[in-house]
Amino acid sequence: MRFILRRIIIAFITLFLVSVLCFLTFNVIRGDAASALGGMQVSSEQLEVLREDMGLNRSIFSRYIDWLLMFISGNPGNSYFFRGEDVSVLISQRLMVTVTLAMLSLFFIVVISLSVSLLTVKKEGNIIDISVNILTAAGISTPGFFLGLLFIFIFGFTFRLFVPGYFIDYNDSIFGFVFYLFFPALAIAIPNSAILIKFLRGSLFQELQSDYVRTARSKGAGRFYILHRHVLKNACLPAVTMLGMIIAEVFSGSIIIEQVFTIPGIGRLLITAIGSRDYPLIQALMVYIAFIVVIANTMADIVIMIIDPRIKRTGKII
Repeated sequence: MRFILRRIIIAFITLFLVSVLCFLTFNVIRGDAASALGGMQVSSEQLEVLREDMGLNRSIFSRYIDWLLMFISGNPGNSYFFRGEDVSVLISQRLMVTVTLAMLSLFFIVVISLSVSLLTVKKEGNIIDISVNILTAAGISTPGFFLGLLFIFIFGFTFRLFVPGYFIDYNDSIFGFVFYLFFPALAIAIPNSAILIKFLRGSLFQELQSDYVRTARSKGAGRFYILHRHVLKNACLPAVTMLGMIIAEVFSGSIIIEQVFTIPGIGRLLITAIGSRDYPLIQALMVYIAFIVVIANTMADIVIMIIDPRIKRTGKII
């Protein structure tokens, strides 16, 4: 219980620091939202009036405190660029798309990583193992946006499995919505799966050299039984930690992939907000994304504690 409480406290401190850094970053750079909204033709007097109306002439500290209190109360403010629309409404309209894309990507990552790692570790050095090593190296070095463009060309324009740029909303068709996200999710999953395969295979081979494996073999246990009954559980401990870090990569990769496939999710909304210096929207999006990543890493630590009884005794991740 002490371990979980400490992780929760660390998560809250991390989110607080993210909110402070995000707020300061977009307030120390040149220009402001008033200049972006006013355009090139606005006079200096009109610009000052606009800054007064938007509250940009107040101190950074007072603006941050007001925003933080509003955010905690569930009202992160109104958007500058979207003409005063509620930020929470803007985010909720697109959150389902990004979360579905991320969950589908994580599903592909787990399935591909586990199946490929177990397939290759059973017979080390054969043609399958060598081919997987080559493909894994290629997958790690290939950026997700390039795979996205490749999928659009092959499966969109050549085989016509989907219409590039024609996004299907989940309110219109759940099947069409998930199918359109299939290839974007695969583009995000392949590079991250390659990383996890490298990590998991190395952990599996290391566990196979352990004393308890030799003891099990001496008792007559087969390789398949040892691998699935004992080795996989221990090898997954560091892989779960790596998966928590991969979640951050999934969300950062989805920002680019949403642009490539023209998906109206959080990523495209964030890029629009940054381009228009929409501070309330940017700050809320950054904190929401950080919240998801921090919670994912915290849950990964808790899962490791449940799997490994040594952490329950020491309170530390070994």
